Amino acid sequence: MRGRNFKIRLLIGAAIAIFFVLKRCSQREENPYTGRMQTISMTPDKEIAIGLQSAPQMAQQHGGLHPNNEYQALVDNVGNKLVNSSIARETPYRYEFHLLNDPRTINAFALPGGQVFITYALFSKLQNEDQLAGVLGHEIGHVLGRHSAERIAESEYWQGLATAGSVGADMGGLVSGIGQQTLLTNGRDDELESDDLGVRFMMRAGYNPQEMIGVMKILKEAAGPNRVPEFQSTHPDPDNRIEKIQEAIEKYRTQL
Repeated sequence: MRGRNFKIRLLIGAAIAIFFVLKRCSQREENPYTGRMQTISMTPDKEIAIGLQSAPQMAQQHGGLHPNNEYQALVDNVGNKLVNSSIARETPYRYEFHLLNDPRTINAFALPGGQVFITYALFSKLQNEDQLAGVLGHEIGHVLGRHSAERIAESEYWQGLATAGSVGADMGGLVSGIGQQTLLTNGRDDELESDDLGVRFMMRAGYNPQEMIGVMKILKEAAGPNRVPEFQSTHPDPDNRIEKIQEAIEKYRTQL
């Protein structure tokens, strides 16, 4: 009897796994702005809605918006210039740029659909407008690259396989762990793609792309000598990013 129940569980688990594999295949589509094939489970309108809904909470976690209107205007001007001079303007996303009143956390990030944030801690370390363009261009790249939407779809896939493994053979934890490692690797790819797109946007807008290397040096200095090894991090090592940025600069010099 126990053997029969085990076989039934295996069949159910296999059916669940096949369902999620087929679902993932049906969600594969080409990003029209990057040309890369991705697994996407939501529409751009849904991405925009998620970003708008999450933006106030994200701002609150970083001390709210910075009160200096002049600084905010600079962020807006640079961000909008990058969008309006590049393929970003052809996307359906609603790009909005926010300077956060966080003096300690050196960071910038983007939510799905076009909400872009930079902390004052990072903003204050930038040496010129070109470096600001490098930071914002990178974050616009995350939006245009649909990286958050891709991570959500991949997470749903691996959670589905984990459910199948749990039902079929008590292997859910193993499958889930494999999925998390896959997401980690893809996260580093996302960063490199956003660096590449950021270089492209900077050059289109007339900014000096070499200044993005200066941004990498700021991030490297902020991380300190005890920074997390690349294989344990969602971000590539700054030295590797600098090398890829140089390659992107040479590539786009001949294309733009």
